[in-house]
Amino acid sequence: MLISFHIVTCCLSLIYIADIYSALQVVMFNKAGLYAAVLNVVPFVAVSALFVFSRFSYGYFLGFYFYTMVLGYLWLVEFSKFHYDHRSAAISAFASALAFFAPALFAVSPAKQTFILSARALDSLLSFIMILAVAIVAFGALHNFRLIGITDIYNFRNEIEFPGWLRYAIGVTSNALLPFAFACFALRGSRWRAAAVLLLLLLFYPITLSKLSLFAPFWLLFLMLLSTYFEARTSVVLSLFLPVLGGVILVYLFQSGVLRYDHISVYFGTVNFRMLAFSSAALDFYNDYFSTHSYTHFCQILFLKPFVDCPYTDPLSIVMSNAYHLGNMNASLFATEGVASVGLLLAPVSALACGLVISLGNRLSSGLPSKFILLSGGVLSQIVLNVPLATTLLTNGGALLFLLWYVTPRTMFDREVGSPAAQAH
Repeated sequence: MLISFHIVTCCLSLIYIADIYSALQVVMFNKAGLYAAVLNVVPFVAVSALFVFSRFSYGYFLGFYFYTMVLGYLWLVEFSKFHYDHRSAAISAFASALAFFAPALFAVSPAKQTFILSARALDSLLSFIMILAVAIVAFGALHNFRLIGITDIYNFRNEIEFPGWLRYAIGVTSNALLPFAFACFALRGSRWRAAAVLLLLLLFYPITLSKLSLFAPFWLLFLMLLSTYFEARTSVVLSLFLPVLGGVILVYLFQSGVLRYDHISVYFGTVNFRMLAFSSAALDFYNDYFSTHSYTHFCQILFLKPFVDCPYTDPLSIVMSNAYHLGNMNASLFATEGVASVGLLLAPVSALACGLVISLGNRLSSGLPSKFILLSGGVLSQIVLNVPLATTLLTNGGALLFLLWYVTPRTMFDREVGSPAAQAH
């Protein structure tokens, strides 16, 4: 029932976005196409049953986020202004989602731990992560530090230039290492150290001028609150449903004259439009572009580029920016490793391979409390909606997080066994 409410709310949110951001022509809507859009979505609604009957895992977490993204695309493709083959693209997106879900939701058998950190070694690692984060913040502040409002970040963000090593260090530290440390401290009851992690995460905002850096501490607190009162799968659904519902309610109040647009613009623009709708719309733009241009054959992945004849010299986000003038248009694995790399026909095969990678994360995290997986993987769950999987694993620390899950001693969570979150896992 909760997932059904979420689906209806997402579709309503897309209608509001099409109205409020009509000038951008990123998300479109017209009443004449409503029936066709509903027919597009209804078969995919049946797929949501997978999330009712599968157990919680990291793949469940990411899978539901991808489900919401593909759902959005299946809705908005009926109103697309582009002239590629919409039907084939919708079928490909549907098949790609199923191919990803198969391993990501159901390949959860545990991997045998051949190396486990001792409690003392884990404490030393957590201290090292904190010290490293302080050093990265200090080095980053030497290159850029601006305390400005969220509406002004685009005036300065393109001016920021970090050395390569620092750019990677910022991504890995803020997206993987600090959330991992926060999860450890939170579940062990070390409140002051957990609060210090959140403060360090917040300090990355004036350095990177990234919305994710600004909202990451509040996002982790939100996930912690949900997982305290609800079992893990319900927490995952609520983590998207409640923010989207909040934006829909704000627009309703705006249209009723209770609120002004400036009262709702930051929240609705950040959550409903940028966080979710834009990730769905990116599939529309990628399908349009690569319906008439050469596929990348994965040459956008840095370590593969020397071995693949690449038709593009710029990163994909820049290629798309030059084509559509909507800023650097990063996109999820369904658009990049799928549509852009191999086209509509082979996109489901690529999605299956990506699902197998995520299933490795399931296996390496097996035995950890669900709450721990939610918190430590919470920031990456936002990143994968708008970033290729290869970038998520390498540049943003996903692969390192998988390794940390593997070596984390399960015995440190023995006292959590009776909690709802642990029971759900």
